[in-house]
Amino acid sequence: MPVTPETQGLLAMLEEAGGPDISEQTPEEARAMMEGFAPMQAGAPEPARVESRTVPGPGGDIPVRVYASEGDNLPVVMYYHGGGWVLGDIESHDGTCKQLLAELGEAAIVSVDYRLAPEHKYPAAADDCYAAAAWVAENGAEIGVDGSRMAVAGDSAGGNLSAVVSQMARDKGGPAIAAQVLHVPVTDHNYEYPSYSENAEGYLLTRASMVWFWDHYLPSADAGHDAYASPLQADDLSGLAPALVQTAEFDPLRDEGEAYAAALEAAGSEVTVHRYDGVIHDPFMMFAIIPTGIECLKEAAAFINERI
Repeated sequence: MPVTPETQGLLAMLEEAGGPDISEQTPEEARAMMEGFAPMQAGAPEPARVESRTVPGPGGDIPVRVYASEGDNLPVVMYYHGGGWVLGDIESHDGTCKQLLAELGEAAIVSVDYRLAPEHKYPAAADDCYAAAAWVAENGAEIGVDGSRMAVAGDSAGGNLSAVVSQMARDKGGPAIAAQVLHVPVTDHNYEYPSYSENAEGYLLTRASMVWFWDHYLPSADAGHDAYASPLQADDLSGLAPALVQTAEFDPLRDEGEAYAAALEAAGSEVTVHRYDGVIHDPFMMFAIIPTGIECLKEAAAFINERI
């Protein structure tokens, strides 16, 4: 199907605004550009409680932001933001986390401000995300959550990190992950999927920008074969948390997300995959102007609530 009218309007606005592709910018320039996406998350309900703090990590303290409903001993979702491991932070996904919490109801979200590349290359982001989840599992009472009822969720590179944390938790004997939500995830350091050709340019996220992201993230091309960089390349995908994999029709990452879902299913892991037609990367970040984003968040919340 063609792109939705709302998506076409966004693409036309971006084309009129002009400007270089991310692949032609410095990390600092691209980070400044990403700040312009904040209005696409406007209107999310304010949580009952928002708390910024730090938790210990392998490279020093990790900033996190806790979004919580009323109550105590709440189930918790660890949220890992997108941005190709180079862009984004707690602020860039503030509206997304607030809207997801509104869809969840009685719950808490811990948004993790993991270290970014190229200043901190792989595996820094993955290590931070795992460390934050492990700390919440052990110390959840400090922030009013039940660390034994935990899900992970993220968009794009954050979807990658959610998949990776799920694998790390299995491999390291904890924490227990009840569900993983992988929204338009990066799963494989591989540009040969048909969606990379079909959606190479013209749909916001380009093939060239994905090459740029990977080149900034990885210390070497060989590192792209590591399971904790490319979760699809793991030798064993059994015994992982139930997964919801959401993909977008006009997204270079579409096929690798669906390939990961298929591989999970083949390994005997529980998986639900949903391709959203007519939209581009990444609906979670655009829910205020792309209605499909709300659909994605509602589906994610329902999936999590059924399991935690």
